[in-house]
Amino acid sequence: MKKRDGYDAVMAVKARGVLYPDEQSRYVDLTQHAPSAPLAPYVEHYWCVRWRVEEVYETKVLSHPNVHLTMEPEGAFVYGVTRGLFTRKLESEAHTLGVKFRAGAFRAFSGSPVAELADRRVPAAVCFGPEVDALGRAVQSSSDPDELVALAEAFLLPRVPPHPDPDALRAAELVDLFTTGPSLFRVDEAASAAGLSVRALQRLFAEYVGATPKWVLRRARLHELASRAEHGDHVDWPALALELGYSDQSHLIRDFTAAVGEPPTRYARP
Repeated sequence: MKKRDGYDAVMAVKARGVLYPDEQSRYVDLTQHAPSAPLAPYVEHYWCVRWRVEEVYETKVLSHPNVHLTMEPEGAFVYGVTRGLFTRKLESEAHTLGVKFRAGAFRAFSGSPVAELADRRVPAAVCFGPEVDALGRAVQSSSDPDELVALAEAFLLPRVPPHPDPDALRAAELVDLFTTGPSLFRVDEAASAAGLSVRALQRLFAEYVGATPKWVLRRARLHELASRAEHGDHVDWPALALELGYSDQSHLIRDFTAAVGEPPTRYARP
């Protein structure tokens, strides 16, 4: 990790949720960069993806409960929470800079409940005005990650509110609680842990997160399941099913297959 201008760059990332990470690393270079202190309440990290492929390569991601601002070769876009399997076809040689906002934080920029962006990609100008298109062009004119992050920082800093929204901070805190080492599996359990009614928790997540508490809990289990499958040649599937709150191994297999498109035993195959 290296320091640069008050924030850190983290290199050679295997991001949780990226499927088939070893295969993807042959074609794609992914780096993550921490935000400066004033933007830390809003931005989880910046990410830069650079690729060079001779044929079309399709990436697959089990997305997190976060909104992203991206500067792609095709333009600048905002992606709401993708509740299904996110896929992207990469061609030729190019790069994209992304801003991963903290869960709950994008409400400050959207002007409306974040749930309205779910499963959508919209032109970034809808949320940030036409100036963001100039940022997108500037990002595509350089390939130096440090310079790209500096451009994004300069764009975002004047646009953040003077003080974070307490409800946004609460939403982020609860997403962390529900997704870090998943141990809560039902919405009523999650609401009890949050000290809220089920309905109040659902309203908070619709307004600030953009996905339901049930989806967040399920996605955390799938992330953990994919991670175990990637790193363990001999997974005890019945024991893992019990640990992750599934009724049995068949339930685990059905859930993973529905999300990824193949059973975990096949996904784990080297």
